Amino acid sequence: MVSIFKMKKIIQIKDLKNIKKQSVIKKKKIILCHGVFDLIHIGHIKHFISAKQFGDILIVSLTPDIFVNKGPGRPIFSEKLRIEFLQNISVIDHIVLNNSPTSVNLINLLKPDIYCKGPDYKIHKDDITGEIKNETKALNKYGGKVKYTDDITSSSSSLINEHYRNLTFNQKQTIKIIKNKKINLNKSLNLSKKLKVLVLGETIIDQYFFCETLGKSGKDPVLQMREEKNEIYIGGAAAIAGNVAKFCGKVTLMSMVGEDRKFQNLIKKKLPKNVDLKLIFKKKSPTIIKKKYIDSITNNKVFGSYIINDSPLDLENEKKLKNFLTNKLKNFDLVIISDYGHGFISDKNASLLSKKSKYVALNAQINAANRGYHTMNKYKNIDCVIINETELRHELRDKNSKVNYLMNNLSKKLNISNLVVTQGSEGATLYNKKSKKFYYMEAFASKVVDKIGSGDTMLSLISIFLKLGLDKTYALLIGSLGASQSVSSMGNKNLIDKIKLIKAVDHTLK
Repeated sequence: MVSIFKMKKIIQIKDLKNIKKQSVIKKKKIILCHGVFDLIHIGHIKHFISAKQFGDILIVSLTPDIFVNKGPGRPIFSEKLRIEFLQNISVIDHIVLNNSPTSVNLINLLKPDIYCKGPDYKIHKDDITGEIKNETKALNKYGGKVKYTDDITSSSSSLINEHYRNLTFNQKQTIKIIKNKKINLNKSLNLSKKLKVLVLGETIIDQYFFCETLGKSGKDPVLQMREEKNEIYIGGAAAIAGNVAKFCGKVTLMSMVGEDRKFQNLIKKKLPKNVDLKLIFKKKSPTIIKKKYIDSITNNKVFGSYIINDSPLDLENEKKLKNFLTNKLKNFDLVIISDYGHGFISDKNASLLSKKSKYVALNAQINAANRGYHTMNKYKNIDCVIINETELRHELRDKNSKVNYLMNNLSKKLNISNLVVTQGSEGATLYNKKSKKFYYMEAFASKVVDKIGSGDTMLSLISIFLKLGLDKTYALLIGSLGASQSVSSMGNKNLIDKIKLIKAVDHTLK
C-alpha cells in the first residue's frame, strides 16, 4: 500500500481516517492547526514551525469562505487562494478545507495527537466564540492534547484593516477613535443579560416566492412568473424580539396577529425560548402577511402584495392592551416600539408608552400601506428613535433641507434624546439632543441581498447599548455591523448571530 503521507498535499475530509490509520501503523504523531489564515504573516510561519516540533505530521485545516465570521468583506482572499499560499509552506504536510464553522468535526474524524493553537488562546474565557472549550472536550474523548505555541503574534485583521480592506478614510478615523477610548464591550454585554425588555408592535409574516421569470403574457401586458419555491420568515416586532433575545435575558413580546391564530405556532417555534409571547388576536382580521415575488436568478424583487386589515383595534382589545401597559410597563428596563402603522398602537396608548416607560426606543416605519397617514406625532419624550432619511423628510414634510438640520428640528419637536437616521449606503447619523452633537458611521455592508429587516436590526442593537450608556460612536458601529449582517440574507431569514457580530466588532477594531 502507498502511504497517504507520500500522496497529495491537499486532501479531502474523507482522507482523514486513513491518515490516522497510517499514523498509528507507523507510530507517527499528528498535529492539527486550524484557522482562517486570510493573510499569512511571519507569526503564522513561526506558529507552523513550532507546531511541527510537537509531532511528525502537520495538518492545517482551513475555514471555508462561507463560514468566515470576521466582519463585512472578509475573507479578503478566497479559500482557493488561501489554500494555494499554504501549499507552498514546506513545513505543512497536508491541507484540508473544512466543511463546518468549527474544527470539532475534524478533531472527531482525525483524532490528532496534538491540537495546536496560538498563545492568544491560552486563556479560554477570552475566546468570544467559546469554541476552544468544545475543541478541548472533543480531544479529551480519546486522549488528545492542546498545545500552545509561544511565538510572536501579529493580527491578520490589523494588517488587513490597515493595508488591504477597502475602508474609507472616515471609517479608519472612526475605528481609531473607538480604539483609543479603550471601551470594555464585555461589560455592556454582561449588563445586557440583566435587562428586562418589552418589544411592542405588529408581527408580520414575510412570505418570499422565488420564481422563474417567463416574460410578458401572450394576451395581456402582464409579467408572468413560474413559482419554484417559497419561504416564510417572522418579521416585524417578532423579528426584533428574536434579535433582542440574543443579548437580553428576559424579553416580552406584546404583539398582534389575526383572530384565526393561523401563524401562532410558527411564531412560537421561531422565537428564542427566553421570549415571553403575549398576543392580541385582532377581530375580523388576518395575521399581516407581506408577500414578495423574487426573480430566482438575480434575487431582484419583482412584485409585492399585502394581506392586511389595518383598521384600529376594537374597544375590547384596545382596553386589553391599555391594561397590560398600565400594569406592566414599570417592570421593564427598556421598551422597544416598532409601529408599522397597521392599527395596533392607538394615540392614547402611544401617549401612555411615552409617559410611563423607563427608557423607550421607537421606529415608526413608513411603508406602502401607511404612506401619507402614518406619523410619529403621537409619541413624545422618546429616548431613542431610529428612522431612515425618507421617513425623516416625510415626518417634517421637507424634501430639500439638509439631514442634520431636519434631525435637530425633529428632536426638538418630539423631545427625542437620541435620534438615529439611516441613509442606506451612506451609513447612519446619530444626534444627541442634550450635547447637540452629531455622530457619524459609514455603512460597512459589502454585500446587499435584501434591505428588509436592517432597520429593525439596528433598532434592536442600538436601543440596548444606548440604554446601557455605551459610547454613542461604539453603539453606532455595533448597529452598522449588525445591519450589514442583516442585509446579507433575504428578509429576516436569519436573526442576528451574536457570536458572529461580536467577532465582526472585534476584528474591525484590530
